[in-house]
Amino acid sequence: MPSMRVLGIETSTLTGSVALLHDDRVVAEHTLSIATTHSERLLAAVHWVLEESATPLGTLDGLAVAIGPGSFTGLRIGLATAKGLAYAASLRLVGVPTLDALAWGVPFAAYPVCPILDAKKGEVYTALYRHRGGELERLTDYRAVRPARLVAELDGPVCFLGDGVLAYGDLILAEMGNRAYFVPPPRRYPSGACVAELGARRLSEGGAEDPTRLVPLYIRLSEAELAKARHAVRH
Repeated sequence: MPSMRVLGIETSTLTGSVALLHDDRVVAEHTLSIATTHSERLLAAVHWVLEESATPLGTLDGLAVAIGPGSFTGLRIGLATAKGLAYAASLRLVGVPTLDALAWGVPFAAYPVCPILDAKKGEVYTALYRHRGGELERLTDYRAVRPARLVAELDGPVCFLGDGVLAYGDLILAEMGNRAYFVPPPRRYPSGACVAELGARRLSEGGAEDPTRLVPLYIRLSEAELAKARHAVRH
């Protein structure tokens, strides 16, 4: 892969993360997991990463942004910020599915990897992956599903990660016992560095998004969309 400097932006969950990747080295990363809106801290995090690494925005080879699934508000903020930066500095932009980035962060896993994000309403966003020959293979569709149904469908040992582990780890352990493995907390949550690395791979192959067409991967309708649909049915 040619030499590249890529900024990764991750706002799918409460764990917001911005990272600068230069080739195979994480030059700087800013991660914060607190219950404040990403709009209050995202641009400051971008500024910190670029300033501390002495990297002017215009010298980047591209931007990578997590597109979900995840928090509707967080994803919109992340995408709007990434698009604004891309326009301002004429940078290439790629979207990276959040579940892909989570699974990418544990290439050492001997068993299938199952990232789970708390989707609220008693569901998780998830997909199943395996690592093979340095590549990540997605085995299922992205979906929103009840955790009990998910674990009932899984056969054999599985590695779990994501913020859904905090909400449903006990349920998974009760149902799967020693077939359930949980990734340690330092690698359990979304990472701007993983988003940047997957983005860099796509950019090196000539991939880039049309910013006007890049939209979040929601999987499930937002509350506003559900309300609109209910209103249309009634009328």
